[in-house]
Amino acid sequence: MKRKVAIYARVSTEHEAQLSALDNQVQYYDDILKKNPNWILYDRYIDEGITGTSIKKRKNFMRMIEDAKAGRFDLIVTREVSRFARNTVDTLQETRKLKSIGVEVYFVEDNIWTFNDQDGELKLTIMATLAQNESKKTSQRVKAGQIISFQNGVFYGSGNILGYNKVGQNLEVNEEQAEIVRYIYSEYLNGKGTVKIADELTEKGAITSTGLSRWSAAYISRVLRNPFYSGTIVYRKSYIPDYLEQKPKMNYGEVEQVVVEGRHEPIISKEDFKRVQQIMDSHSKPIKLGRRQATGVAKNIWSKKLVCECGANFNRKIYHKNKNETTYCYVCYNKKMRPKNRYKDSCEVKEVQEWKLQYMAETIFRNLIQDTNNRKELYDRLMKEVNIDEHPEIKIKKRIDKLNQLIENESSKLDRLIDTYLDETIDVTMYDMFQKKVSSRIEKYKIEKIELEKQCESIEPLEVRIENVKKKIRRLLDISYNGVDEKIIEEFVDKIIVHKDYFEWKFNFMNEPIKLVISGKSKADCLLKEI
Repeated sequence: MKRKVAIYARVSTEHEAQLSALDNQVQYYDDILKKNPNWILYDRYIDEGITGTSIKKRKNFMRMIEDAKAGRFDLIVTREVSRFARNTVDTLQETRKLKSIGVEVYFVEDNIWTFNDQDGELKLTIMATLAQNESKKTSQRVKAGQIISFQNGVFYGSGNILGYNKVGQNLEVNEEQAEIVRYIYSEYLNGKGTVKIADELTEKGAITSTGLSRWSAAYISRVLRNPFYSGTIVYRKSYIPDYLEQKPKMNYGEVEQVVVEGRHEPIISKEDFKRVQQIMDSHSKPIKLGRRQATGVAKNIWSKKLVCECGANFNRKIYHKNKNETTYCYVCYNKKMRPKNRYKDSCEVKEVQEWKLQYMAETIFRNLIQDTNNRKELYDRLMKEVNIDEHPEIKIKKRIDKLNQLIENESSKLDRLIDTYLDETIDVTMYDMFQKKVSSRIEKYKIEKIELEKQCESIEPLEVRIENVKKKIRRLLDISYNGVDEKIIEEFVDKIIVHKDYFEWKFNFMNEPIKLVISGKSKADCLLKEI
């Protein structure tokens, strides 16, 4: 019987001899084809220099699968299971899929036919497992070799590091770029921020390691955080959690890092590097294992909601201060960082005094709640924040209901057990053993139920809690008496866009924004007009 055949071969980087002898691979399959004159070759699918741990990385393998689905051949010939896939799951899944569409796989060296051999899948599982274990051992050998390289301070990577040129396997100081690195560290230690340093380097026309003339705060931060400049190499900044997937992941402490002294010349001192890290750490806080978050997140409700027409956020600053009080205002971040006396494209939006925002909020919400529909909308939205299902009483009652069901189920089992014993289906020994187990579970459930019922007595009733929440919401909505609470702003104001001549309030419960013009030096002489 004539059969259309596809040849699949894979040669990987860990077998350099195979890469250099690809012709031998082709010859190997040509010899097999000659021995089987009824086989008609459709195509050869060869993946070169690619790991076999996952089929997703092999383009020609995937192309072969697509051609198989299209019915272009009915037999795949491959040398051995380890060439087909080193992942047991992949091997079994793909051969089963192929079998379901009428395509057989023949593993030559392993003598496995996925159609005819009754023990084919068992043998395939064994061979695929052996291949997967070999991949694991290879991964372990590679890691062991890396440890030796780490101890010797061998540099890994492309060598594209600001301040250095890669010469062979070593890095040599690029004096011109090294001066930029020293400037970054010096200015930061003198009190300048990363944004300021980036702007100054951009102005000076300095070039980054990637050839860009525009510097960013993120790039400056990476330079300041890199211990390489102090002569230290940190290995395993990323790691591969699964040798089958081969997907690198940033290492935030999941895998122990290796820190050694490199063979390269440092650009800055260890003392300066340490001082920089202390300053940077003081401006951030730990959030997860090995991760930090900047503490410059908006703490003020207006900083969260204000957006300039230029797209920037606003920073809060002191507007006026005396012995009795301190007043605040908000300044566009772009305007702050790019002042008009130095930049032609500086933002022209004026600073916003905090009392103006409060006055606008009071006026807007006082007018809104005069409308019955609006007031109901606000009330209902705030009530949704009260998660009744999270109330302890609800949780306890749900668990009690569950325990009652479990007790009922176990009692039914006990009744059936008694019937079975009376029918002489089981002897007294078996009855006693099962009766003790079931009775023990029933007793355990009853004890837990009693404890929960006691807890329920000491918890504030749900009805009381809901009534207290309602009172709190009514106080929040009493704008005339209590002013506008921050919770109202947080819940209902999407953002406030500050334009040169007016303010645009956008809400998340109504489609149309409210546009206002405000003037005056205080609330007493303030004029507010809607446009």
